[in-house]
Amino acid sequence: MAKTLTNGSRIPRHHHAEHQIVYPSEGVAEVRTEAGSWIAPADRAIWIPAGYRHEHHFYGPTRFHTVGFPSELAPDWTTPSVLAVLPLVRELIITCSTSPDLPDAELVALRRVLLDQLRRSPEQPLRLPAASDERLRKACALVEFDLTQVWTLAGLGRAVGAGERTLTRLFRTEFGMTYPQWRTQLRLHNAVQLLAEQIPVTVVAHRCGWSSASAFIEVYRRTLGHTPGARLK
Repeated sequence: MAKTLTNGSRIPRHHHAEHQIVYPSEGVAEVRTEAGSWIAPADRAIWIPAGYRHEHHFYGPTRFHTVGFPSELAPDWTTPSVLAVLPLVRELIITCSTSPDLPDAELVALRRVLLDQLRRSPEQPLRLPAASDERLRKACALVEFDLTQVWTLAGLGRAVGAGERTLTRLFRTEFGMTYPQWRTQLRLHNAVQLLAEQIPVTVVAHRCGWSSASAFIEVYRRTLGHTPGARLK
């Protein structure tokens, strides 16, 4: 299936009986679940396991593709995962999602090749986990409310009634990352959304809390493999 969506569109929470790969060939797609959120610009796709309840949010004008796979398959991903989309994967997803008149046998063969290629695609660090501990949840909400405000762990601890060591432990045990690593993921998550809306790079850098546009560009390039300006061309 493929559809065109406007900026700010969303698909309410639901689940599928089959596995799905979702891919925005234009724009940005975000998958949200109780466990967190995953985001994909046009060179990434998101794997959603069968039965996993989720909702979609879209940023910028988006061309959205989905391809299903039988639930009896046992892929490597048991939770949503962001995967790199190489040229062959892109063409396979677009063909499978926009060619309803292809004979069933051909579609099955194409999906088999697509799944093999997806298994070889590296996972991408574009995930924001959801907190279960109330103190950590409140701390995250404070940072998310205004990315331009610089919060130290000690300051967050005082605000939510937890010690700095406690928050350090919670970030590691619940998210598998340090507070600075999580904050960088949060900033990138928001930056990808704003870039899809054609916001200038310098403005995105400021809104997302980077000290300079050059610092933002370096982190973005190191994480996504290209500069944010390339997304606006």
